[in-house]
Amino acid sequence: MGLTAGPVPPRADATVKAGLLALVAHAQVEGGWSLRKAAAALGLDHARVLRWLGRAAADRLTDAKPGPDVPLHALLDWERAAIVKLAEDWGEIDRSHRKLAHRGSRLEMVYVSESTVLRVLVAEHVHLPERPMRERRDKRPFPEWAELVPGVIWIYDFTHFAGLPGWCAIAVIDLVSRMWLSTMVSAEETSTQVEVAFTRALVEDGKQYLLDQALLDELAHGVVPDNDERVPVLLAMSDNGPQMTSKATAVFMAGARIAQHFGRPATPNDQAWVESFFGHLKGEFPHLDKITDPGDLEAELDRIQTFWNGSRLHEGIGYVTPNDEHEGRGEAIRAARRAGLRAAHETRVATRRQLRQDHP
Repeated sequence: MGLTAGPVPPRADATVKAGLLALVAHAQVEGGWSLRKAAAALGLDHARVLRWLGRAAADRLTDAKPGPDVPLHALLDWERAAIVKLAEDWGEIDRSHRKLAHRGSRLEMVYVSESTVLRVLVAEHVHLPERPMRERRDKRPFPEWAELVPGVIWIYDFTHFAGLPGWCAIAVIDLVSRMWLSTMVSAEETSTQVEVAFTRALVEDGKQYLLDQALLDELAHGVVPDNDERVPVLLAMSDNGPQMTSKATAVFMAGARIAQHFGRPATPNDQAWVESFFGHLKGEFPHLDKITDPGDLEAELDRIQTFWNGSRLHEGIGYVTPNDEHEGRGEAIRAARRAGLRAAHETRVATRRQLRQDHP
């Protein structure tokens, strides 16, 4: 009929209703059909047609919006005004529609949801002040002498385990080879733990000769020299924790010919290597968080350290062990794998070609 496609939907606009009523009237006048029969032929209930006829007489064929004009749960005018007032008084402090919603409840000023506050502020064209962006700080480069080779740049940090609240563990790792050099479990986080961990790391890496006790004794009661004529041998990376930036730590580092390199404040990505180390350590060995004895934890960390350095393949250094990379075998192992992959590919191709020749 050109009015609808298929059965008449539950809701139809005024044009469709008028057209259907005209067809019913035509069927009654020209064909002598009853209203019920005409409605059935059009796929309509006759009661619906009667209802439409009553509305057509009052020129009300257009469907009214369901429900009352204003929902029963709609905001009251004084509530809208209170939200705007709240934004004016507290916008500079809270700077968030979520906080403003809770602020209104706290002040017993207005009780509305967070989304309602946002909706009202948008409708009233009220813009909350944005927080100024933090000034970006340029990443501090490594010293020119600090080459990206094993045994030159170390990184260290403290972490905590759930089974020993109040205790911490410090770890020192080689940034390039990912070799886990030393660990220490302690109830304190001070420069003393840093010194002990680095002393162990120097011994582990065969660099104990750097511990210049005479210079350490001299510096212990004086000022750390700004222009030490001796060229540093190692670079120690860390965040800006008080135990890292303390004078005692600086004295020890200077005596051991270790230069310090601090990351940017509030930028943990600058210590991504050691953060990743702790993340993998706790993720792969979840039982560490269940140990409740400090001695047991340190013994278990020592056991895992041997496995970590000698057996675990590290993705970040091309799937070799830290010992391989630290001792210079890493590139040869990676090259051997690449050569093996090429040889295996050539072998498969040659074998398939031979099979095709033998069985054409």
